[in-house]
Amino acid sequence: MPSLRHERVRKLLKRTVGDILRRELSTEKCGLVSVNDVGVANDLHSATVFVSVLGSESQQYAASKQLERDRSRFQYMLGQEVILKYTPRIKFQLNDAIAEGDRVLTLLDELEKNEEDTQ
Repeated sequence: MPSLRHERVRKLLKRTVGDILRRELSTEKCGLVSVNDVGVANDLHSATVFVSVLGSESQQYAASKQLERDRSRFQYMLGQEVILKYTPRIKFQLNDAIAEGDRVLTLLDELEKNEEDTQ
């Protein structure tokens, strides 16, 4: 079970990285980028940021490439905004949880509609 400090750092990083990405990434070019979760190592020296991209295939590709390319700049900005002994080394990982949730909701709506039609 993570400690209280570990949990607070994780939430702080999630909020701050989300704000940075919202400011720095263009929605026309990269779609809507959302931070789903942040996994932080026990020593707080590294963090994995799980992001979802809502948009077309080309926007998802552009977002993943820009996150890869500008990772060190985003990490520098994180270090400027968050005061910690060590700024965690961040790594971005695409997570399609939002798209999966939308797909499940669509399937449920279709099932409901079919059920109403058969009655």
